Amino acid sequence: MTINPISTFKFAVLTSILLFMTSCKTEQKNDKTPTTENKKPNIVFIMSDDHAYQAISAYSDKLIKTPNIDRIANEGMLFSNASVTNSICSPSRAVILTGKHSHLNGKIDNLSSFDTTNVTFPQLLQNAGYQTAMFGKLHFGNNPKGFDEFKILPGQGSYYNPQFITQKGDTTINGYVTDITTDLALDWLKNRRVADKPFLLMYLHKAPHRAWYPTKKYYTEYTKKTFPLPETLFDNYEGRTAAKTAEMNILEHMHLAYDNKIDKEVLKKLNIFDGMGRSEIKRMTAEQRSSWDSVYNPIITDFEKRYPTMDDKQLMEWKYQRYLQDYLGTIASVDDNVGRVLDYLDEEKLSENTIIVYTSDQGFYLGEHGWFDKRFMYDESFKTPLLIKWPNKITAGTTEDEMVQNLDFAQTFLDIAGVEAPEEMQGESLVPLLKGEKEKWDRDAVYYHYYEYPAEHAVKRHYGIATKEFKIIHFYYDIDEWEFYDRKKDPQEMNNLINDKNYADTITEMKQKLKEVRAKYKDSETLDNHYIELYKDKKKH
Repeated sequence: MTINPISTFKFAVLTSILLFMTSCKTEQKNDKTPTTENKKPNIVFIMSDDHAYQAISAYSDKLIKTPNIDRIANEGMLFSNASVTNSICSPSRAVILTGKHSHLNGKIDNLSSFDTTNVTFPQLLQNAGYQTAMFGKLHFGNNPKGFDEFKILPGQGSYYNPQFITQKGDTTINGYVTDITTDLALDWLKNRRVADKPFLLMYLHKAPHRAWYPTKKYYTEYTKKTFPLPETLFDNYEGRTAAKTAEMNILEHMHLAYDNKIDKEVLKKLNIFDGMGRSEIKRMTAEQRSSWDSVYNPIITDFEKRYPTMDDKQLMEWKYQRYLQDYLGTIASVDDNVGRVLDYLDEEKLSENTIIVYTSDQGFYLGEHGWFDKRFMYDESFKTPLLIKWPNKITAGTTEDEMVQNLDFAQTFLDIAGVEAPEEMQGESLVPLLKGEKEKWDRDAVYYHYYEYPAEHAVKRHYGIATKEFKIIHFYYDIDEWEFYDRKKDPQEMNNLINDKNYADTITEMKQKLKEVRAKYKDSETLDNHYIELYKDKKKH
């Protein structure tokens, strides 16, 4: 066969051109659109406010079905022993952002200001090349550091037609806050997310914070529901002084107008003087108010007829049902909207390289011990829901029972992003647990400290530690009392065993461990007294 040298030359030239073009395309792809394998993971951090783990069906389906939140657990990991370091809104968020306990970041309660010299993990991620955004409830400050864009609610925010703080000024957006927060997050993902950069999205819901105003779809549905009573609804707090003096009992301290949505004029007719009104009613448009009244006015009329013959037990049960109807109704909207975000991430093929976290700033009492609210180190407020999805890293459908805290989020996200955490951060990265490497996890106790007293709900100052088996708590300031619980035998924490001789050795060991943990986290009696004096000064002024 004769070889034509001209044809051979043309072929060689064409091959060289094709190889050069392929090389250019590869370089362009590496520069602008990193592959899943070499691109840092995106982070979507979803947090609700006061969302009890008992109100997520991945934990228990007695009260509500939450199929979209459950998807995160079904496709990832559910933590059964996640907890907070300080069960109250602003301090919890400060711990999450800084990775430091309240006594070190300075945000010990809702009254104190946040020290903006604290370094937060979003700042570090932003410096490392992450695009960052925050939408929803922060609860403190009006200029969160480390975010390219934010729209946050002032303080607690509103359910209906909420106001938002933005970098360009305040704005009011008509609609329902849970839907709006999601609209803002999706708008950012669709229109301002930079495709070739990893991102951090903090998507933060107001719901289900008090006073629990559902949207039309769910107040229409949930006001018709009846829920099972908790076994400890009529707890008498025997052996627990701090529990006995707290002011968060549904019968005694839940407001019929503010919380249960009874019109104040009706209450006056019944000689009931409730100091707080229906906070959101005045924010509603005429159409929203008409729809609301069409459902709630019959409830008010029925209550007016029934109240004169109600005894305390009947009133307690009535208030409990009204409480859960509204509380759970707001959660149903959260679940719908979480589904919208999950669907978008799946549709845009972002899920494969995105870690998705669902949590709450703390737990909440849904009638356990007769209570609403949080603050105590007892499980319903101390424990918090935590569900994490991370494809190709987490084995889908797993449950983890190790002792983890909101203190750990900052270092976890920095670890995932390949960013070194500052030495002053006190948490531990959850990455070993997420990857199934439990042998690399050695924490056996978590630390808790609550400060906001004397104040609303009258929950006394206390600190303590919990292991998987036991919990010890020291209440201080105007009392000096200890409580000890066997978490396995008494999961409802009804029996304070501090004076039980059968547990004497264990109690001694737990008190010693508490001292060691306090020292490890740099907390002390000196700091306790320091914050008491600061608190007294604030209350004076």
